[in-house]
Amino acid sequence: MKLKNYALGQWVEGEGQGQELYNAINGEVVALASSKGLDFNEMMNYGRKTGGPVLRKMTFQERGQMIKKLAMHLYGMRKQFYPISAATGATKGDSWIDIDGGIGTLFAYASLRKKFPNESYYVDGETAALSKGNTFVGHHIMVPKQGIAVHINAFNFPIWGMLEKVAVNLLAGVPAIVKPATLTSFVTEAMFKEIIASGILPEGALQLICGSARGILDHVTSQDVVTFTGSATTGRMLKSHPRILEEAVPFNMEADSLNCSVLGEDAIPGTAEFDLFVKEVRKEMTVKCGQKCTAIRRVIVPEHLLEDVQIALGKQLAKTTIGDPSVEGVRMGALAGKVQVKEVHERIQELLKSSEIVYGDLENFNVLGADKQKGAFMSPILLRNDDPFNKTDVHDIEAFGPVSTILPYKNLDEAIELAQMGKGSLVCSIATANPKTAREFVLGAASHHGRILVLNEEASKESTGHGSPMPLLVHGGPGRAGGGEEMGGMRGVEHYMQRCAIQGSPTMLTAVTNQYQYGGKQVEKDVHVFRKHFEDLEVGETVITAKHTVTVADITNFANVSGDHFYAHVDETSLEGTMFEGRVAHGYYILSKAAGLFVDAKKGPVLLNYGIDECRFTKPVYPGTTIGVRFTVKEKIEQEKRDEDDIAKGIVKFLVDVYDETNETVAIATILTMVKKLNQG
Repeated sequence: MKLKNYALGQWVEGEGQGQELYNAINGEVVALASSKGLDFNEMMNYGRKTGGPVLRKMTFQERGQMIKKLAMHLYGMRKQFYPISAATGATKGDSWIDIDGGIGTLFAYASLRKKFPNESYYVDGETAALSKGNTFVGHHIMVPKQGIAVHINAFNFPIWGMLEKVAVNLLAGVPAIVKPATLTSFVTEAMFKEIIASGILPEGALQLICGSARGILDHVTSQDVVTFTGSATTGRMLKSHPRILEEAVPFNMEADSLNCSVLGEDAIPGTAEFDLFVKEVRKEMTVKCGQKCTAIRRVIVPEHLLEDVQIALGKQLAKTTIGDPSVEGVRMGALAGKVQVKEVHERIQELLKSSEIVYGDLENFNVLGADKQKGAFMSPILLRNDDPFNKTDVHDIEAFGPVSTILPYKNLDEAIELAQMGKGSLVCSIATANPKTAREFVLGAASHHGRILVLNEEASKESTGHGSPMPLLVHGGPGRAGGGEEMGGMRGVEHYMQRCAIQGSPTMLTAVTNQYQYGGKQVEKDVHVFRKHFEDLEVGETVITAKHTVTVADITNFANVSGDHFYAHVDETSLEGTMFEGRVAHGYYILSKAAGLFVDAKKGPVLLNYGIDECRFTKPVYPGTTIGVRFTVKEKIEQEKRDEDDIAKGIVKFLVDVYDETNETVAIATILTMVKKLNQG
């Protein structure tokens, strides 16, 4: 079977014979891959000019709904990809991480749409006051880049690697070209066909290259984004491409790294943490045959527990049955190909110059249900290095397979130093029940790691483990890990957007952002805002309320109702040495009274008030002070109907500006209301 590329809206076979791709279990050819004849420059321009404009016009809510629809579509047919994935040597559990994990990331980013406005852009952060009179202010706005994302992915996760990246660029409004590692691209192509066949994505939103993409970086521009997952050596070569440098193209690199796991000194044999540690190391050595960028390569343990860990790990690894994933009882399949086996063996030989094998054998091991000579099988290999501060190969050489090395430490400072000697990692973990140990280790090691898992008995019931990047947390790391960062919830989306500082009057920036900027023009209408449906409300629309003079009785009554008898509100004799000139009104009374002033009590489109985003009490209010409220529509947020019977509604943020007789603000807050839509369709 010859794989097809998806370019310029069509499925295209590459010219020539193509590269042979093999079944990792039996060595048979499963596909041919070629990209010869593709015009990469034309593909990039097609994405920029065809997919880009459509995606950029869509709002975050529309993009998120599109991603959700795609996730549901793929989830319904996910099982058909498992047999295809098995040809890469993956067990069912391995395939679940790749396939279901990838689809799960789509769902996560689809849900993230709720964090963004129903606009094509995003207003970032808070308004910056740039002048004394507040007639000149600044803000930041983020808009989709007008280029294309080029995703160069690794062979170990042909589905997750694609979906965890495209979920983010699609939500941001940027099209992409996906370049999976050719070795396992037959799995990516199978799912990509279903993505295109679904018709869910606009034309030009995604393209696929199954063969070589050599030369594609010659055509990138400053508006494009390049992401790379793979070896640090290849990543550095691509990152230094002249075009990347000349055009200042954002390049996100996520490289394989020498991740570690640390056993706390308190986690002695017999404790839950010791058992959890051993289980986690065994899992990270054998899941995907250790072919994970997050796998544990260095096992850092107290020197007096070295033998205990070695014995316990050996017993656990001995339970690992190697063979054909389709055979019942097989716990570990094969590496992705014989080339990988050869490379891993070579790295092990380098490590053996300073370490010794304490579990496993490179040649003598049993394989269930398959021919060991035809498949890409190998045994888990556990090494031991007794002098990791002087014999440092273990901190420089990675065997990208089921291989880990045990290293001893004398105290926590040494454990932190050993963790740092990896020169930057995607992830490390520590198993400890001691909060002080956890704090000291995290603060000492965080500078050299993209993520740290603290594992104890309490977290173990729901922990996703050392090796599982989560969509809402950043994935990446410093130094050897590439210095990049992807996913991370909203942070990941921002990588595909341009942040622009905008300056002007509050009224002008209100018009630009569609969010009311404090000090901007306020428009009063004849009809109270609580009498209007969601569609009829305008940003900047304001109710100027009646006024109220605060009395001592107000303060006393509120203290009795609320139970808040704080001395500043009720005891004038206790104010010496404080900032107050006399008894002062409760801040929450001021806010409550403000509500009494701005609320229209009759039944109308406002369904409920469900929260306060921000609230500040900026000036003391004493008896005799007269307050009023400027109640302004600050922002409107679309809300989706949960089902056909749900009420169509939206969220309206109102700015509550409480001021006194000198026109100074005494309290300011943002309240959230749920407002019914006029159109219930």
